[in-house]
Amino acid sequence: MILYHGSNCEIEKIDLTMCKPYKDFGQSFYLTTLLTQAREMARKVADRFGGEPVVNAFEFDDSNLPALKVKKFEQPNREWAEFVMANRSRGQEHPADNFDLIIGPVANDDIATLFRTFAINVITIDELVQGLKSRKLNNQYAFRSEKAIAFLQKRPSV
Repeated sequence: MILYHGSNCEIEKIDLTMCKPYKDFGQSFYLTTLLTQAREMARKVADRFGGEPVVNAFEFDDSNLPALKVKKFEQPNREWAEFVMANRSRGQEHPADNFDLIIGPVANDDIATLFRTFAINVITIDELVQGLKSRKLNNQYAFRSEKAIAFLQKRPSV
């Protein structure tokens, strides 16, 4: 399968230390199966940090999944929401640290308000999950270890 990463530069070698912490699935190299999602991210990154939008492409043979410790969320649910909130937290352990690769929905800007209202106890976790069910969420593949990254093969940018 081809996965995409939106950026403001060509990425030849993935360096996990350059990845930001406190994201949905922790400090990871994030990719998506959705070219439109990657293009949008590339535009946002280029606007914020300068440069030109670049969509890096990587091939990932998912037959390698059994060699990795993988967590997969099929849809946004209570477990996913609690997992995302914990990984975004600066004050607790990050459950993402237990995995090489995490696959699941993106908690993007469209649902940031829901997460904030939950974080300040305005809504319950059940209300958060109910609000997520009505949204169409994009997907993300969070490559968290050198072992997982070794299964990515660079392809020409698109």
